[in-house]
Amino acid sequence: MAETTGISWCDHTHSPWVGCSKVSPACDGCYAEHLMDTRMGRVEWGRPGSGAGTRSRTSAGYWRQLLRWSDDAKRVGRRATVFPSLCDPFDNQVDPAWRREWFDLIRQADGIVMLMLTKRPQNILPLVEVAGGLPRNVALGTTVEDQKRADINVPALVLCGLDPLFFFVSCEPLLGPINLTNIRPPGPGIAGANLLWKTTLRPRIGWVIAGGETDQGTHKARPTHPAWARGLRDQCAAAGVPFHWKQHGEWIGAPDAWNLAEGSSAYDDCAYDLEADAVRVGKKRAGRLLDGVEHNGMPEDAA
Repeated sequence: MAETTGISWCDHTHSPWVGCSKVSPACDGCYAEHLMDTRMGRVEWGRPGSGAGTRSRTSAGYWRQLLRWSDDAKRVGRRATVFPSLCDPFDNQVDPAWRREWFDLIRQADGIVMLMLTKRPQNILPLVEVAGGLPRNVALGTTVEDQKRADINVPALVLCGLDPLFFFVSCEPLLGPINLTNIRPPGPGIAGANLLWKTTLRPRIGWVIAGGETDQGTHKARPTHPAWARGLRDQCAAAGVPFHWKQHGEWIGAPDAWNLAEGSSAYDDCAYDLEADAVRVGKKRAGRLLDGVEHNGMPEDAA
């Protein structure tokens, strides 16, 4: 593979356009917005009260990188996973022609899996129809930072009426406890059925990603309680769904802060509150281990 990314759950990042608008609390510490503000200055980010912002299409040469990654993946015999990190694929402020041309290119780049992650799952079906249908090498996902967003976004995603490689959920930044097994399909269905457990009657969530928040400029990360991460891990284990824990973020559970990597103590160099559930130690020191285990679950269809 020619290029890689620091995101642990994909091989590459590649955005057909740049720009978005904030729509939920998960957007408050958006790293893409911070990147635009501090380094690229390419677009104005949209936010409530100040308009939809602007969008900028990336270059034709940059788009062709997908074909090179696809060819590389075929040579090594493993699909490459690609994530459009600087946009929302189902942002309805984007020129529909851009999305149609992007989908056409994804069909040609059949050695990749495009991980289309959105905070707007209600837009998926109408925008896919306008774009000429969903490419076969696409996985569809939605961001849910808390139970409120999970209750809204997960059914809109999984029951959108399309048949991607798999559906996935990104609980990042994880801002509260989430019980995915409480989210049930509408109608009578099967007693006890939910959108995490597999049945023969409907699709389900095929992958769960989760992680804590990191600082972005003036936005300081909100803590993620390790119990929230453990809850998702255990739900996935019980349902046989791959689980990927990306990071703790800037904070770590207070008991774990005493046993950081390399035998170091966190007390003298972290923001510590004796009554706190979490301690601020920084992203690097907090790491990726959850109860001593690195969780790198991936769906088989992504390989």
